[in-house]
Amino acid sequence: MEGRCAVETWAEFGCAASTCTAKVVFTVGAEVLLCAGSDEVHVFSVQEKKLTAVLRCPGPVGDLVQSDDKQLLYVACDSGVYSVNLPSLLPRTPDALADDSSRAAVLEISSDRLAVGEEGVCSVLLVGAGLLTLSQRDALWWLTLYKVPVSGQSPASSYEKLTELSVPVVSAGLHADTEGDQKRLGRRPVLICVHSSDEPPPSSSSALSSSSQDGHYRLEPVLFKLLFGVDAALVKSPIILCGLPDGRLCFFPLRLPGLRVRVLHSLEQPVVLIGTSVVTETDVGGPQCLVAVGALGRVVLVRTGEGRPDLGGKVAGFTEGCVSGPVVCGCVDRERLYYSTGSDLLALDLPGGPAERAGPGRGDAVDHGEDTSTKTAAAALQSSVSLNVCRVIALAEPTHNTAGAVELVRLSARGRLQRITLPNGGEDTGLPRLPSAQVGQRVRDLLAAIGDVCERASVLKSNIQSKNQILRHLNQVLNISFLLLDNKNSGEQLPVQEKPIRCRAVTRWSRLLQKDSLNLTCVLENSSPYGLDRGWRFSVTVFPLSYSNAAGVEKSSRTFSFPFLHLHPGETLEVSLPLAAAGDTSFPVTLSCSLIFSLNSLLGEEEASRLLASGDSVKSRLGLDSSCVSLALDTLTVDWLDALQVNRPTASHRNMTSQPTDSIQAFLSTRQVRWSGRGEGRAESAEREQYSASVRVSSELLSATLALKTPDVDAQGPEVAPPSLCISLLDWLLSQGPGGGETGPRGDAIARGSSVVHAQGPDGHAVKLTAKEVNVGEESVEKAEGPLAAVEVQVESSSMAAVCGLHHAVLRRVQTLLQRDSEKAASTLRVERLGLRQTLQRAEGLLQEIQQCRIPEAFGVSRGRMTQSLLSVYRQLRENPLLII
Repeated sequence: MEGRCAVETWAEFGCAASTCTAKVVFTVGAEVLLCAGSDEVHVFSVQEKKLTAVLRCPGPVGDLVQSDDKQLLYVACDSGVYSVNLPSLLPRTPDALADDSSRAAVLEISSDRLAVGEEGVCSVLLVGAGLLTLSQRDALWWLTLYKVPVSGQSPASSYEKLTELSVPVVSAGLHADTEGDQKRLGRRPVLICVHSSDEPPPSSSSALSSSSQDGHYRLEPVLFKLLFGVDAALVKSPIILCGLPDGRLCFFPLRLPGLRVRVLHSLEQPVVLIGTSVVTETDVGGPQCLVAVGALGRVVLVRTGEGRPDLGGKVAGFTEGCVSGPVVCGCVDRERLYYSTGSDLLALDLPGGPAERAGPGRGDAVDHGEDTSTKTAAAALQSSVSLNVCRVIALAEPTHNTAGAVELVRLSARGRLQRITLPNGGEDTGLPRLPSAQVGQRVRDLLAAIGDVCERASVLKSNIQSKNQILRHLNQVLNISFLLLDNKNSGEQLPVQEKPIRCRAVTRWSRLLQKDSLNLTCVLENSSPYGLDRGWRFSVTVFPLSYSNAAGVEKSSRTFSFPFLHLHPGETLEVSLPLAAAGDTSFPVTLSCSLIFSLNSLLGEEEASRLLASGDSVKSRLGLDSSCVSLALDTLTVDWLDALQVNRPTASHRNMTSQPTDSIQAFLSTRQVRWSGRGEGRAESAEREQYSASVRVSSELLSATLALKTPDVDAQGPEVAPPSLCISLLDWLLSQGPGGGETGPRGDAIARGSSVVHAQGPDGHAVKLTAKEVNVGEESVEKAEGPLAAVEVQVESSSMAAVCGLHHAVLRRVQTLLQRDSEKAASTLRVERLGLRQTLQRAEGLLQEIQQCRIPEAFGVSRGRMTQSLLSVYRQLRENPLLII
């Protein structure tokens, strides 16, 4: 039978066995103990070649272990660990064997044989005079050590609990039980004990060989010290090594104080096998390699490798590789690994040489001179050979017969107990190798798999880079958003020049196809440290505060959106949009400027929707009603002063010298305007009527806030200052655009040496702006203090809408002067007494007139008279202005 395995069937149990909990324990020359996942333990006599006894337990058997003296058998069930004295139960006399030769004895294990009343025990191990159990309770793995009494049959109370350790449960390796709510183990944890090879053997047993004896293994001293520490090696403490269903290899020493479970390695798949092997036959110090095999085929070899001299020269190296899986069961015999995939039984020669990589925290990797041997050792794990034996679900530890051949006791999936004898001879004798064609195909498959992995890695790298770029962009968006929101929520209104991102506007009249139109140029300035990249839009919403009667219907707001690609720090963006046509009187107009960022352009609709659904706090703070982030910037106002078309001065105006205004002519003109305003019911006089309004500002306020511009004439001494102050005020009123924008050279339209500006309003009517110096409080102020110098700006036009609009625009601009010099304005307290009593009396009279105008038509007040009364009140308010200081 050279070249083939000999298979001998010992018994058939006629029932399918569980691949997760089946176990075979072979005691050399005596019996074979096996459990197939049911509540029965079968005892098979090797000498008699028959089943001698069946132990029926109170529940499904999870694990079993036999004592060193072969007297006691410990069986782990759901309800606890039961202790069975085999010699007292099995017949040993020849007469008893002859009488009961036809059938096996069925022995019921009662509750009085309960040694340890612990639920959920799935693995047991005898360590000297201690019984170690591994159970799962309350999402924890519990390792409990009990003291075994000296006598064989003892009550459960005599098993004293010595220590108990816990490890958190990880979900890998567990599945839901279909018959109950409790979760049960999908695979039994592996529990072994590792001794240093220089440790003397226990007195109760013979010296342990390289193969295991009841779950005990030996390891050479150097590797033992590198793996488990110097303290454990000095006291020669046994090491409990546990392989959990989640892939962790945990250990703890028994004889060291302050026991603590540590993780040696992780296979990231259920652990099927832990054992030791001999790397070289010449080394007599004991097994030099620790072997661990996972359920999906991952193999880890832990050996002593050469490290850097400054770190001691020796390190514990880990060589990782994979075999064809899945792995159902297995065992290790010196330098060879036997494992079953369920469909085939394979043998693998474990490679020698240095380790593939250094273990975590154990030293550095080997040098480049050893890389070739490392790769060879990892590749050697792929050279498994088939033994042509199928459906193996449990293997006992290998033994050797008298001829030196390896013998394996196995349990098949159909419940057959068999002995497999491997061919004896050299390494290559009797082990069939793969044909060259299959080797070539395997190489091609490996290369194709490497190509697939590289392709997937490239795709993942591209995705990671894309995600990182999106995250950087989103971080930039959040920085800009919180920068603007913090300035908005701080409660302090920053000046326009100090805002990190600000807007200003300039208005210009243009003529196209013989039609005049007012255009607006908005300038977006980015003074923040962040750039505005792809996805941002500059939005301007235009809506009038008043409506033209000629339009017939109210005008709705208009929104203009301008996307842009990049706006780096310090750069500006200019956009132009139509504002109004000639004849439109819907002024003032409010401009609401904002920045809008679209999440869809960056993330896509699905990802943006998912982000909005999960981020409620950020969504509420940023005001996300849809997939856009809207950030308000500035609100600008375009008034009648911005919409004026200033007429250039004529030649006669340029040659005019600075002459004081004729006070008599001004008085007669003012009285004419007032007299014509009192006429009632005649349309002809109303059309010719000139309306006016005035605003008075103290010269002290103007001198403190405006930069005076001297005219381009010869200096004439201090008397030139008043005309220059009037011209500077008109120039400033005409040059200030929305948001601080400069309108350009419109102030040059003022005649040299003159403080009169002629212009045309957006409704087409001519208007005139006049600035002159006046004295306030000549009659009411005390002589010691003297009158207060002021500048009066008068607006005249035949259009009531133009006068009202310009009056409002001048007042709004002068308010900015008060903000600039609020402290100095508040210090001028003496002006508060100038005509204050007369002003209050006049205001009370006007209030009574307004209240009378609010009487409805039912009381005999016509609509026309009510309109005339309100117009008269408005004239009096305009013609008697208060002084702005």
